[in-house]
Formats: sequence, structure tokens, C-alpha cells
Amino acid sequence: MDWKKIYTSKLTSPKEAVKIIHSGDTVLIAHAAAEPDGLVSAMVDHVTEQDLKNIHIVQQHDMGACRFFEPGMERHFSYTSLFVGARSRNYIASGKGDFTPCFFNRIPNYVTEIDSADVFLVTLSKPDEHGFCSYGLSCDFAKEVGERRGTKVIAAINPNMPRVMGDNFIHVNNIDAIVESEEPIHEHARPVIGPVEEKIGAHIAGLVRDGDCLQLGIGAIPDAVLKFLGDKKDLGIHSEMISDGIIDLYEKGAITGKKKNIDREKMVVTFMMGTRNLYDFVNNNPAICMMPVSYVNDPFVISQNDNVVSINSALQVDLMGQVCAEAIGLKQYSAVGGQMDFVRGASASKGGRSIIAFGATTKGGTISKIVPYLTEGAAVTTSRNDVDYIVTEYGIAHLRGKSLRERAKELISIAAPAFREELSKEYEKRFGQAL
Repeated sequence: MDWKKIYTSKLTSPKEAVKIIHSGDTVLIAHAAAEPDGLVSAMVDHVTEQDLKNIHIVQQHDMGACRFFEPGMERHFSYTSLFVGARSRNYIASGKGDFTPCFFNRIPNYVTEIDSADVFLVTLSKPDEHGFCSYGLSCDFAKEVGERRGTKVIAAINPNMPRVMGDNFIHVNNIDAIVESEEPIHEHARPVIGPVEEKIGAHIAGLVRDGDCLQLGIGAIPDAVLKFLGDKKDLGIHSEMISDGIIDLYEKGAITGKKKNIDREKMVVTFMMGTRNLYDFVNNNPAICMMPVSYVNDPFVISQNDNVVSINSALQVDLMGQVCAEAIGLKQYSAVGGQMDFVRGASASKGGRSIIAFGATTKGGTISKIVPYLTEGAAVTTSRNDVDYIVTEYGIAHLRGKSLRERAKELISIAAPAFREELSKEYEKRFGQAL
């Protein structure tokens, strides 16, 4: 059958498309920029109008309006987050929603086997001449969910979603309901790089060598690092995500991927967040290889490249080197994401280095992020056994292979000066000698 006829036969309105959702269903919303706002809104209208019950929403990082958080929606919806975002943070803290800890590379297994999705809401690119739609900016768990028998796929086909190459496609024959949409794709503005981020970026750039394979997150620090790498040669990219900062470095010729052992000359990623400029850059770009997160974030796969440098962030680090990157005490702030995937992948990579970088203070300089003990209830994201480099604007602490005393000394040396005396007293109390 002609794919265009298949497409037409499945084309419908958002209101009609979501009627395949029934009481008791688990509805998975596509990640980050692939979240289809119109379909999510239509789902909420359908569920409330039909007075459906026990609709379980599963989501990794909320980007849209989250209308299912509105007062009274608890009679219809339950909610589980896999990576807490700005809107879900207080909702979960209030006890109305829940959070499931999960390494990013294992999320496809979670949403296909443990809390299996009955319905998947996703934004896709327009089909190509063969009837294949790209998952666009968020392959991550989408590819495996889209292939799962028993999951109904409702897709918003959107010309604003770029066609991103790699193992990142679904045929229209495997979509259950299609709606056409031209709503804007979620964007993330380029961050402002301040003097703190500049100093951190310069420190990290000193740890990066020609031919290294980089993993970078999103935000001012990763972009600041990229700013200082313009003179490097043959850098590679194997990263769970990329953002706008990568474009300048690629166009300068610093990124070639020629030294990679696998996926040579390809920037391998599993999702992207940035501005329209990034989305236009990756559209039909053969240099980009979008793959499922079960591949990109698999520590074994990561380690097959030599000289992997992973760069991640933290909310707190204690004097033993324990890293908390996801909670403020008992309040879940984000999630482990891919931090441990890449910390362990980089550690197993020949010549690899893992870096945790953050500004030394928060709340206008009144709170130190290097602390004697993690805040009560806080989760350990990266254990002291896995930690390698810690970087603040005040310098670099190399903790791998160091004793507890050596770690504490190094961490105190890169803490904000205003807190070093307090931390030194803790050192003396803990180790029975002055620093």
C-alpha cells in the first residue's frame, strides 16, 4: 500500500486522535523538545470531558504547560517524572506526583517493560519520500517505545521538527494516529556566560587535549568550555545531548571526530535542546548521528572511544568527594540523568577523564557548594569511588586515587575563600590535625 494513502487514512484531529486513550492507560510524553503541546492539551480535555480515571502520566523533563497539574486533576491523573523539571518540582514535593530514579541509559527499558506505555505522544518531522518520519530532536527512548508492540503512537507531524539522521526514524505505517501541527518546537535560549563560568571554562579547557572525545551538557559552563576550545584539533563528540555552543566549534574546524574509535567523523547524540539556529544546523546534516539512549549512554559503548572527557555539574560536593547533582536535601531537583553513564564510561575509556564542574557558591555567594556533609536526605549521584576531577572558578581538584585527607585538602583549596576557614575547622575535627 502506498505510504501516502496510509498517512491519509491515519490523519485526524487532535480531539479524535486522543480518543484511543482509556481509563487505566499509561501515557508517555515524548522528551524535551519533542513534547507535543497540542496533543497533551487535547488529552487533558478528552480525559476531563469523558471523566476518565487512573490515567498515569510518565514524563522525562517537563517542557509544556502541564495542565494535568491543575487543581482537581488528581481525580483523573497520576504522575511520575523520570527527570524533575521546573513545573514538576513543586508538584512532586507537594506529594501529588512521584519520581522514579533511573539511569538515563535504562529509561527505554523502564518505559517499555517496567512501566510500559499504552500510549505515546510525540512530535515527529514530516515524512520523507519513503514514508519515514524522524524523531527529530529526541531519539532517546522514543525509538524503542515506537517499536514496542502494544504501545499506540499518536504523532504530531510538524514541519518545524528537523529531520535528524541516525537510527532515528519511524515509518508512518507504525503510527496509530496522525495529526498535523505547526506549533513552535520548544527552544532553550543560549545562556549568559558570566565571569564565574569563564573561569571554570578556562580551567576545564586546560584538561582537554587534541583528539579528545567530549560529552557536554547544557548551560553556561558547557558553553564556556566550548568557547576556550577553538584552538584544539580533531575533537570528537559522543554526548547524550548538544546545544548551540557546538556550532561555532564545528565551524572553526575543531570538531572532526577523526580520532574516534567508533562512529568516526560523526557527532553522536541522543537528544538536543537549543535555539532554532541549532535545529536548522542539525537538519539533514550527515555529521549528526542521533541514536537511542540505550546506545549513546551505555558506559560500555562510551568506553570504546579513547580519551573520553565527560563534563557534568553538581549541586553539592562533600569533603569525601561525594557528588549530589539532583536533590536539595529531600526535595528532588532534577535526576541522575546521564551523569553516571558518562562518569563510568569515561573512567573505563583509555585516557578518559570525568569532570564535575560548578560555581563554588549559590544564593549570591552566601552558601558554599563544597560542604562538610551533604544536606540531610540528599542523594549521592556520583559516589566517592567514581569521582575524578572537581572544578570550580577557584581551580581544579583531582580526587581519583586520593585518600580522604588528600581529597578534603584539595576540595577546600577550590572552595570560595569565605568558606575555607569553616571547612578547615571541619578538616581538623575530622582528621585530628590542622590543615
